[in-house]
Amino acid sequence: MKKIAVLLENLFDDRELIYPYFRLLEAGYEVHLVAPEKDKEYKSKNGLPEVSTHSSAEISAEDYDAVVIPGGFSPDLMRRTPATVEFVREMDKAEKIVAAICHGPWMMASSCDLKGKKVTSFMSIKDDLVNAGADYLDQEVVVDGHLITSRTPKDLPAFLRAILEKLED
Repeated sequence: MKKIAVLLENLFDDRELIYPYFRLLEAGYEVHLVAPEKDKEYKSKNGLPEVSTHSSAEISAEDYDAVVIPGGFSPDLMRRTPATVEFVREMDKAEKIVAAICHGPWMMASSCDLKGKKVTSFMSIKDDLVNAGADYLDQEVVVDGHLITSRTPKDLPAFLRAILEKLED
């Protein structure tokens, strides 16, 4: 069974964490909520609590097929945990699926080689991605090799279709 890591930190966007989490479970994948600390409660920007199943320090990219990075303000906090940055970096190096939505590509700017890669995001972080070397596109979903990005919660259906299609390749 393929394993997916969904990154978790405080101030996540409820929809961008919950929709992918349950959609991937529904599709038959093993899904872990990975945060700086295991078995800790993290709250969304609206106060919704979620409890991590794994800490980023205890996992390895070799054990996962994909990582999903929700938006909200959580990616800014995720980037402050070296083990989380290293996990995403290793996923990128191994060319495993790295999928990020909204502010999620902030994490990619800190972890992935974006030079010459096509990406999208919430418009306010466009400059961060361009400065990291990415080619920015304003589209509901952008797939460039193993990288999958989307802009906002309204893009979630296209985002998940792209992830599920890539997982089935």
